[in-house]
Amino acid sequence: MHSTIDSPKRKKESSVAEAKSREQWGSRIGVILAVAGSAVGLGNFLRFPGNAAQNGGGAFLLPYFISLLVLGIPLCWAEWTMGRYGGKLGFNSAPGIYSAIWRNPVSKYFGGIAILIPLVIYTYYVVIEAWCLGYAFKYLSGEMNPDGGVDFSVMFNEFIGINTDGVLFTGEHSLIYFVAIAFVLNFVLIYRGISKGIEGFCKIAMPIMVLCALCVLARVLTLDAPADHPDQTVMNGLGFMWNPDVNALFDSKTWLAASGQIFFSLSVGFGIIVNYSSYLSKKDDVVLSGLTSASVNEFFEVCLGGLITLPAAFIFLGAAAKDQGTFGLGFIALPNVFATMPGGQLFGFIWFFMLFLAAITSSVSMLQPVIAFFEEGFGLKRHASAAFLGILTLMGSGFIVYFSKKTIAMDTFDNWVGNFLIYMLAMIQTFMYGWVFGINKAEVEAHFGAHIRIPRFVQYMIKYVAPVYLLAIFIPFCWTELPKFADQLRENDTARMAVMFLLGVIVFLMLLISIAGKRWQKDGRYALADVEAGR
Repeated sequence: MHSTIDSPKRKKESSVAEAKSREQWGSRIGVILAVAGSAVGLGNFLRFPGNAAQNGGGAFLLPYFISLLVLGIPLCWAEWTMGRYGGKLGFNSAPGIYSAIWRNPVSKYFGGIAILIPLVIYTYYVVIEAWCLGYAFKYLSGEMNPDGGVDFSVMFNEFIGINTDGVLFTGEHSLIYFVAIAFVLNFVLIYRGISKGIEGFCKIAMPIMVLCALCVLARVLTLDAPADHPDQTVMNGLGFMWNPDVNALFDSKTWLAASGQIFFSLSVGFGIIVNYSSYLSKKDDVVLSGLTSASVNEFFEVCLGGLITLPAAFIFLGAAAKDQGTFGLGFIALPNVFATMPGGQLFGFIWFFMLFLAAITSSVSMLQPVIAFFEEGFGLKRHASAAFLGILTLMGSGFIVYFSKKTIAMDTFDNWVGNFLIYMLAMIQTFMYGWVFGINKAEVEAHFGAHIRIPRFVQYMIKYVAPVYLLAIFIPFCWTELPKFADQLRENDTARMAVMFLLGVIVFLMLLISIAGKRWQKDGRYALADVEAGR
């Protein structure tokens, strides 16, 4: 019989062996492109240009880059550091990583938010992804022929079923087939794993996205002004996008919009970076990798998205371009531009194919944190965890597709999870890094294998400045948006059903997390964490 003195040692050796058997990224460039791919999405090409135009144009860049330096990059480094540390302790899922760093019974439930967010966002993001794929096919097949006199506003509304619930399941609408294709493609990639699936795809998709964006950019910059509006030139469109309105800097909405854009653009608070970085080895550089992936995202957002979408829309709509919503810019204004240009059918296909690639590199990253939890929480193999996740997400996406009227179901999911919970998770992760993990220990951990150093003051920014900055965003957000959410719940049955659906998912996930936590405790999975912490 073994003595109890040997038990911690055996548990530690078991944990180390289990950690070594886990997946890992194949290369540094692979993980950088994968993390950048998770961040580069529809928001880079659609949300950012609209935000900038509505909030001072060039003046928007000042609060935007301040937010990037104060909030975006420091929190990215925090997530990279905690994720790699958690992977070293044998965990890849946020509930496991959080509970290993902070040995408190509630910590794993905080980690549950980090799998709830990508799970729910995927259910509606894959539908938007299917919109892009469907439009790319329409351009490729000639259905979007400029000579056809298409009313793109009517076409878009009919395509996404905005007028009637359930219409997309009647068999008369093609969107359901594109949703199925996008859904299956995501699960094929996630089934292949970290290295062969996500990394392999991003190595191909990211360069193709750059080429597509550059092709569309070159064409947009050579567009002529409409004959009846000679002032709506590309140069005026660029000026409309980037000329600074200094008065906007004195408007709090500009600062809130800039902070929010950085927040969502870099995937901070999604639970994805923590998961991705957990597959790194101790020698992998998280400082330079984090900075590089953020820089790639900024290139797509500022240098490509900022020069394509709104300047092109300005040529067709003039000053009214800034009043278009995110989807209006991409799916209505831009097709009208393509309809007036030579070769518009080709460039329309390139544009929407690029959006589809941007969307799928993001959506597949949303599946991995949940897959990781099923695998390590319940010992499921890849095929079983993928099948289980497929059933969960299929129910959510089916809910979104069925309740398509006025996109109320999608908007409700996005408001409560894509906005409210992301702010909460970012604040939790700031607390975990700055106050639980500790900035001294975190600084040492971050610089293992690092080729550059994080300035010391950044650690204090994460601990003290970032929480205040986040609260400054979150409190006004709650003040203005929660009453709107409440009014919508009172007035709309679909919104109430969507919230009930979300509550059901939350309860189910928290139950699974509770079971997984007991399993980890029983199996001695925390032994390595306790040794590291000197417990």
